[in-house]
Amino acid sequence: MIKVKINDQQSGIDINQDILQNCKDIVRKATKMEGYDGGEISIAFVDNNKIRELNNKFRKVDEVTDVLAFPMGEEILGDIIISKERALTQSEDYGHSLKREICYLVTHGILHLLGYKHKTVGEKNEMRKREERILKELEIKR
Repeated sequence: MIKVKINDQQSGIDINQDILQNCKDIVRKATKMEGYDGGEISIAFVDNNKIRELNNKFRKVDEVTDVLAFPMGEEILGDIIISKERALTQSEDYGHSLKREICYLVTHGILHLLGYKHKTVGEKNEMRKREERILKELEIKR
């Protein structure tokens, strides 16, 4: 089973243990669905300033984003970085809970680590279908 490490690097927004467990469950569900077993992944929660800095450094995009995924390899699948500030704003904008938004962002990030992209309409549709399936199977609703 894949090992999931969670690192909260900001203190402005609290996330309860239920949400953290959901994050681990999502990673395990997605990797199992894709036939990936073992290794590890890390999820870091940061603030808007930090994610903007990382987005600029690694993608040359000087903007705040919600989630970044950095694939690595077989033994260490990669890192998912999530802005809790952005997640909170988006949850309010979309009219659902912070839990739902964070779970969605983790799902989106893990699928990127597993090789999924959304550059074309077809890729985006395939990724959305997988995201919704994972969240539905874990009963994480809007």
